[in-house]
Order: sequence, then structure tokens, then C-alpha cells
Amino acid sequence: MQTPLIECVPNFSEGRDLGIIRQITDQIETVEGAKLLDVDPGKATNRTVVTFVGPPEAVIEAAVRAVRKASTLIDMRKHHGEHPRFGACDVCPLVPVANITMEETAEHARALARRLGEELGLTIYCYEHAALTDERRNLATVRAGEYEGLEDKLKNAKWKPDFGPAKFNAQSGATAVGARDFLVAYNVNLNTTSTRRANAIAYDIREKGRVKTVDGRPESKPVLDANGEKVWEPGSLKCVKAIGWFIEEYGVAQISINLTNIKVTPIHIAFDEACRRAEARGLRVTGSEIVGLVPLAALLDAGRYFLRKQQRSLGVSDRELIKIAVKSMGLDELAPFDADEKIIEYQLAKGENRKLLVDMDLRDFVWETASESPAPGGGSVSAAIGAMGAALAAMVANLSSHKRGWDERWEEFSQWAEKAKYFHDELLRLVDADTEAFNRIMDAFRLPQASAEQKQARKQAIQAATRAAIEAPLHVMQVALDSFEVIEAMAKIGLPASVSDAGVAALAARTAVMGAFLNVRINAKGVEDKAWIAEVLARGEKMQAEANARESTVVQAVVAKL
Repeated sequence: MQTPLIECVPNFSEGRDLGIIRQITDQIETVEGAKLLDVDPGKATNRTVVTFVGPPEAVIEAAVRAVRKASTLIDMRKHHGEHPRFGACDVCPLVPVANITMEETAEHARALARRLGEELGLTIYCYEHAALTDERRNLATVRAGEYEGLEDKLKNAKWKPDFGPAKFNAQSGATAVGARDFLVAYNVNLNTTSTRRANAIAYDIREKGRVKTVDGRPESKPVLDANGEKVWEPGSLKCVKAIGWFIEEYGVAQISINLTNIKVTPIHIAFDEACRRAEARGLRVTGSEIVGLVPLAALLDAGRYFLRKQQRSLGVSDRELIKIAVKSMGLDELAPFDADEKIIEYQLAKGENRKLLVDMDLRDFVWETASESPAPGGGSVSAAIGAMGAALAAMVANLSSHKRGWDERWEEFSQWAEKAKYFHDELLRLVDADTEAFNRIMDAFRLPQASAEQKQARKQAIQAATRAAIEAPLHVMQVALDSFEVIEAMAKIGLPASVSDAGVAALAARTAVMGAFLNVRINAKGVEDKAWIAEVLARGEKMQAEANARESTVVQAVVAKL
């Protein structure tokens, strides 16, 4: 069973004293299994967003230790900042990352809330998916009145905390603990210093919108419904919360946006809508910033979105897509945007402490292959060759997509390039998968065999590892064979000047199939299930024959055009 992972994103009401912030985050790093990913302090907001991830038990323990330290170091009586807040640890949400449901995450959030209330004696409210009542699902409702109104709020029985004392703690205030979807904190920069104008745009776009007035002017009398309540005019974007503020350290006003569901409203849509609304009010968006971490998919989607607007091929590398997203939204206007630090998947990969073959430069990969170690071997090299072939096909498609005179065909070639990108990315993954499968066999052979039970367990482990070492190159064969679809198309309809590249791609794809099949065959000898092996070998022979035929057809077509 795979380990469940959750993310914790506590927001501490201190963004200026780095010594205090470090003492808090140090507590997180004392817990084995909890990985600190990001610390993002803001001077104007006087608030630090911390992100760490791990198994639920480790994350909860790290959160308790960090909040305990924060409650002793931060004094809310002295706190001032631009962001709404009501406690030293203002909010502490848990977010499901992998192998865990939202319902399970909510239960963990309630367990954390209970510990903070009972062990630390803090005033705790549960919100969003962890809320114990529907009235407390919305964080803005829970935090209404902020720290300054908290003492009076706690005198109202309606606002008895979910955990901890209903007594005002002047130093620590209160904390909201929740379970929520991945939230992206995103700020859009404006060419103005006016908070009022930034707020106007925020009200235009946020889901809640603004209070409706009799003549449409903000200062006019509000429209009331039959119950005497104010009528609200919804904004243009769903799952968006936003306010305007002035950031003194940058000297500009911003629209501070919380994207609570980026599947509903992605970052790039929020950016473009803010641009449109700003322009309508005589303002201009100059850039933006992401606070904390962001999922890789969010930036890849943004890159594709802006490339599509330019009518450029989308089948480019992830790094290129990220660069397009950063430049299009001005994510590097206020500070450099480091993808390895800001993207959650890249942060997690840094903590794996293993050097992947695909992360080596070409010279190191060749040298590693040439070393006395038996891995990487023919399987990994076959996958790498196949990836190069698919990459050549992607190159031809990308070049074709912006050939002068072929402008109306950009989308056609973009689709081919995206297919090729899938193939070369999958084959790159298989470079390491093949070596990992080989290493698994070696590990199985090293298992003890002192007793009959150990011998049987060792035998079963060897058989399972050997099957995996067959399935990896078999998958290389299939993906490389599938890549012929793009290679054939590029040889036929791609940029004439690059037809030789399509030919080389065909040679590489065939080599990948043939080489991977040799790996299948040598490992087949060690499998006891002869019926399964017969089926695998028959499938492999069929794929090999098809690769030979398709490569020959492509090369003949290429040579005829030279």
C-alpha cells in the first residue's frame, strides 16, 4: 500500500523577524518524515506562509510543534499587517496530496485541532471540509472581526470554539484549522498605488462580488432583499476570493487572490480576467506573483494557454512551457521565479536523495554506462535512444508548425508535437525504470536463505523482480513502436528541409524496439511461468517485425525525397 501524503500550509502572523520565523520552521524539521518545502515571508502582510508535506502522523506532529513555538514567540497585541488575521498561527489547513481522500484529510485536521486545543490550550475553529457545522465552513466567516474583535466574539455562545477554551488569549488569539483543496495564493500587480482601485478590480472578479447599490456607485445606498439583507452582485470568476491592498515594499497596489479550486478557475484565467478588468478601469497589470508553492500542472496549463493564444505549437518541453507561463504572467517581476523552489513536484523530487539517469548530462550518462557497473545497460540505453527518436519527431512537428506560409496548419502540427512529447517523456521515464527493475533483481538475489521459509520468500521475490525486469523493456518496445505514428506523419507531411530528421527518428525507434526485445529475451530464461513467457515472446516478435517494416517504409520515403 502506498504511503498517504498530506500537505500542511500554516500561516503565521510574523513576516519581518526572520529569527522568529526560523525558530518556528526549525520545529518542523525536528519531526522525521515531515519535509519542509517552502517558507514565504511577506513584510507588508507581516505574515509567513509555510509549506511542508509528509505522512499524516508526521505532519500533525510537526504542526503541533510549530504552532506551540509560534504561540510563545508571536504577540498578537503588537501585530499589524495588511492581511486579515486573528491569531499567531492564523490558519493551519491540511491538503490531500497523494493516496488519501479529502474525508480522511478532514479527520486528520480535526485530530490536529483537538491536539492544539487540548495540549496547547489554544482557541481553535475548524473550517472548510473539517468544519463541524456548515456555518463555519467559510474561513472569512470564522475570522470575521479579526483579532481586534475576537474578545467580544468569544463572549457570544454562538462562537464557542470547536476545541480549546472559549477565553480570549491576548497573545495568541485564535487559530482556524481546516482541510481544503489545493489553494494557490496569487497576487496580481497593478500600475497604481490606489488600494480603492485595486479593490474595485478584486470585487469585479471574485465570486462573492460586491454589494449591489441603487445606482451602481459603491458609495450609494445598498439594495436590500425582502428580508432586509444586502443584495450581492457576483463577480466573474468562480472559486476565487480577492481583495485589493497596497504593498509598501514594492510601492504598488495588488489584487490579492486566493484560487480555491484551480480546476474551476486556473491561474492563467484569473490573470487574463484581472488584465481585462484593469484595462476597463484605465489601469494596467504589470506582473504577478505566486505565494508559496504551485502544482506543476497549473504552470504547464498556463504555458499551453498562452502558446495557443500565440498560435504556437504546444508540444514543447515542460521547462519551455514553464518559461512561457512565467513570462506571460510576469511571475518574475518582483523577484526571480525559481521553478525548482516554487513547484511542489520539483521540491518533492529534490528530497528523494537519488540521482536519476535522466538528470545526468549526456557525457555523464555515457560514462556511467561505460563503467564496470552492470546498470544502466541495454534496456536503459534502448529507452534513451527511443526518446531521442521521438524528440526528433517532435522537433520536425514544432518546426513545421511555424513554417512561413503554413500558418493555418499550426494546430495540426502542434497536435503531432504533443503526441511526440508524450512518447519521449514516457521513454525518458523508462530509462530509469529499466535500471530500477534490474536493481530489484539484484536485491532479491541478496535475500537470506537460511531457512525453508526464507528460501521460498527469496524465490518468490526473484520471480516477481524478473517479471518486472521483462515488463519494463516490453513497455519500452510498445512506446517506441507507437512513436512511429508521429515519425511516419512527419516524414510524409512535415517540413521538407527536416525530412532526414524524420528518417533518423525511424532508425532510433526501431533500435529501441530491437534493443529492448533483447533485454526481454535474456530475462525470460529466469521465469518459471512458461505460458506467460511464451505469450510475451510472441508479442515481442510481433512488435519487432512491425518496427522493422515501419522503419524500412519511412527510410525509403525519406531517401526518395533527398
